[in-house]
Amino acid sequence: MVLLRRVIGDALRARRQGQHRTLREVSSAANVSLGYLSEIERGQKEASSELLAAICDALGARLSELLREVSDTVALAEQLPGVLVPVAGEPVDSTPVAPPAVRKATNRSVRQVASDGSVAVQVRQDSPLKATLRSTRVRPADRDVVCAA
Repeated sequence: MVLLRRVIGDALRARRQGQHRTLREVSSAANVSLGYLSEIERGQKEASSELLAAICDALGARLSELLREVSDTVALAEQLPGVLVPVAGEPVDSTPVAPPAVRKATNRSVRQVASDGSVAVQVRQDSPLKATLRSTRVRPADRDVVCAA
């Protein structure tokens, strides 16, 4: 199951980090506390539509763009069977993405599943009931690479 608040938080964090801005800068511009914005980005809090609009405005993005990105990520997760829950009979770690030393240190399995040439999906199994989905969409050369989870 994909948690919408985590996907929204990851999309907001990716946009903020893509602009090389700090939590403090964005929280001040959006008139929200730094701690609350951090919790939203980590997927621990559900943001209201008004708060999402204020954060998007602070990031110079349209709310519809953010929601479209989140919708695409969720749709992609729904189309890939076994992405978030290991399928019986298949190994959990089908294609390692991180180097072995990193995987051992974090004790998490990471695998990459690609749906087509323009979208790559990485899945990190944090625990049996918790997985992190990160999709990367490569846009044309005149645009930035957008990462969301």
